[in-house]
Order: sequence, then structure tokens, then C-alpha cells
Amino acid sequence: MTVNALMPREAVPALNVALTTGGEFDLTKSDAENFTLVVFYRGLHCPICAVYLAELERLAADYAERGVNIIAVSSDVEERANDMAEKIKANGVKVGYGLSLKNAREWGLYISTSRGLTSIGIEEPALFSEPGVFLVKPDGTLFYGSTQTMPFARPPFKDLLGAIDFSLANDYPARGEYTGEV
Repeated sequence: MTVNALMPREAVPALNVALTTGGEFDLTKSDAENFTLVVFYRGLHCPICAVYLAELERLAADYAERGVNIIAVSSDVEERANDMAEKIKANGVKVGYGLSLKNAREWGLYISTSRGLTSIGIEEPALFSEPGVFLVKPDGTLFYGSTQTMPFARPPFKDLLGAIDFSLANDYPARGEYTGEV
């Protein structure tokens, strides 16, 4: 099985997930002025995810000032997603749950199998997706994407803010769009 590669300037897959605050998130209904930041995380079992999402929560107001809506999504069940939302003190970051692994694959995410208990004593799900970070334009096309096979060395959210500032100030286009012969 190969992993799909999303293409810049092309439509991203659907994303419809339940929210820990109630209701659901539908990417096609995002009212972001400039971008929707979609952060796929591994789940409650991942201590690196908690630190990463807590950093994003600290920067949420900075993203909002730039017209960026934020959603963090995992395949966790509601209880585990609620625990993560509480752990990171989610306020500016919406936390979605119940991502199907089929949908995760459509986004080009890698899927891992459980190794049992993690270093923080929480059982990994039998199958779960690895991290991905995407900026989606209001028209539903991909502007930026990063996927990983491991939980380590993720794109720093502070750096991404700087990239957004540059891109907006210079009308910088999404890159990596060429699909012709090489």
C-alpha cells in the first residue's frame, strides 16, 4: 500500500470529525480568512503530541490574528480526545476526534501499529496515524503540507507563523505543484 501525496494548489480530502466541545468540524465550512491549520496528532498516548499541541495552544491567538483557524485531529475516541484537550488546556485549538484511518490515508498520513504502553503508561491504539501539519486555503486547496513517519522533529509552530507572515505579505504561492516530466 502506498501513501497518497497531496498536491499543492489542489483540493485536499474531506475532513469531518466530532469536536470535544460538541458538534463537528467540517473543513468545507471553515470560515478562515487566510488558512485553516490542520494538525493531525498521534493521540493521547503520545507525550510529544501533548507538548507540541500545548505549544500550538500558546500561539493560538497569534494564528487567529493572521486569519488562521486551528484544528488538531486524531483517531482517538471521545474520552481520550477530551483528556488531550484538557491536558493542553485547549481554548484556541479545536480538538477533533474519530478520524478514520481511511481518511488519514487520504491525507497522506502514515499508519502505525501498537507497541503497547508508552513511556507515560498509556496504551497505544491497535492502529493510529502519525503526525501531519497542513495549511489549507479558504478555497479548500493545499498551501503547505508536512507528514512524518515518526513523532519526532515536527515543524515548529513559531516558524510556521513566520512563513505565514511572509506568504501573506508577498502573495507567495503554494510551491511543489509541478507534476510534469523531470
